[in-house]
Amino acid sequence: MDTIHVTDEALTNIHSLQKEMDALDFGLRFGFSDGGWSGNKYIIEFESEPDEDDLIFKFKELKVFVKESQMTKLRNATIGWKENMMESGFDIENPQAKRSCGCGESVDLSG
Repeated sequence: MDTIHVTDEALTNIHSLQKEMDALDFGLRFGFSDGGWSGNKYIIEFESEPDEDDLIFKFKELKVFVKESQMTKLRNATIGWKENMMESGFDIENPQAKRSCGCGESVDLSG
């Protein structure tokens, strides 16, 4: 079955962001759009409701919305969290990615 994953560290930080942004009842949109150095750019943002064509994945209290049409390019991707002296934020590991830019936001999902 096609799925995505969210690490416990990411869940903790997502919950903190939801509180900070007054979005506790919102789900997390995970997907991609055209753009960036490598051809696609990941989308991670809060949304109040899923779209009609979304798949909905549940991780504890968090709902993650993914467009069904994008699932083949996000299959088994993991939403993680990185935190070091230089940066903190989401860290996406995607087995479908051919290559990604140095910033980690742009990815080649062609094919």
